[in-house]
Amino acid sequence: MKAIIQIPIDRELLTRIDGQAKREATSRAAVIRSACALYLRQVESRERDRLYIEGYERIPEQVSEPESLAWLTAADLPSEEWPEAPGAKR
Repeated sequence: MKAIIQIPIDRELLTRIDGQAKREATSRAAVIRSACALYLRQVESRERDRLYIEGYERIPEQVSEPESLAWLTAADLPSEEWPEAPGAKR
């Protein structure tokens, strides 16, 4: 269910929003909803990053360099096809 709200907004910002809505052939409301959703995704992403960093600082990894290298070497890397260079001899 959608709710209708009223918010004060600077005239210049409103003009920019209306211009974007016209370029996208959509409504002012759709542009504002999209902007709000993007803003909330960014806020949530920053919060997840903050929690990750906080957790890592609280309980850091205790992996030695040789162990890290062993994990990296054992990683299953995708195989790549390398086309022959033009004029290359086999």
